[in-house]
Amino acid sequence: MESGPLISIGLPIALFIIMIGIGLTLTGRDFHQVTVKPTGLIFGTLAQIILMPAAAFALAWLLELPPAMAVGLVIIAACPGGTTSNLFTLLAKGNVALSIVLTVSASLITIMTLPLITNFALKLYFGTQEEISLPLGKTVVMLSVIVLLPVAIGMTIKAFQPNLAARAEGIVSIFGGLVLAALVAGIVYGIRDRFVDLLIQAGPATIALNILGIGIGLLCMRAVGLGIRERLAVATELGIKNGTLGLMVTLTLLHSSDMSVPSAIYGVIMFPLGFLLVAYGRRLVRAGTPSESAGERSHPAEVG
Repeated sequence: MESGPLISIGLPIALFIIMIGIGLTLTGRDFHQVTVKPTGLIFGTLAQIILMPAAAFALAWLLELPPAMAVGLVIIAACPGGTTSNLFTLLAKGNVALSIVLTVSASLITIMTLPLITNFALKLYFGTQEEISLPLGKTVVMLSVIVLLPVAIGMTIKAFQPNLAARAEGIVSIFGGLVLAALVAGIVYGIRDRFVDLLIQAGPATIALNILGIGIGLLCMRAVGLGIRERLAVATELGIKNGTLGLMVTLTLLHSSDMSVPSAIYGVIMFPLGFLLVAYGRRLVRAGTPSESAGERSHPAEVG
């Protein structure tokens, strides 16, 4: 399902354009605020590399998943947020700068943690251990090209042409919504012959994992004192995952189509649930108290 032109060529190009649009909403001050107040970055990263895999192990035990499904669920839980999480954060009026930093930090950290967690799951469920490794150079290049470079381009445009940036921001947001809708349709169409069977097998566990991720972001991050926009950023980062990475690990490195099922299903269900989070987030921000909204406002992170 990842090999069609829409996914392999069209999506990276579209994401590059979308990330330029996100850069149009940012200034250096936003990233300075993230580093000066690193609570969101620290707890968001810990939630990604510890709480999400732990939730997957718990769900696999509670739902008594077959070994292959259990390992696949742990793998997608251990994957970092995808680049589209930054777009969803933008649409939800979350802290986009925090979302981008979380995407980058979690992606680099999981180069080490994902193989360790995967090997532990293999040993736990199969009584065997297979060493795997993720391509560091390829991961860094991908993140640089699809996340950092276009954001830098957008920020440069905003710095030198603020009026142009303001006009382009709304257009890019609409474009992003259309791209995501097309992506959902493309993924469903690509697995249409097996969609019902796959949904029955992995649907309950992947839906529960997605909801748990969003819940951790909204509730646990509130407990550590994060504001509305920061909680939305973490919730989106935990809910919108890099499904392509999960498929690469299961199909290319482990050569298991059964283990790939949770990543495939998660790649479908995370988008409609993500749109629900967007609607909830926008409503939550509008309903926030004036003092809280003003204190949390990462002003470039808003859309419309």
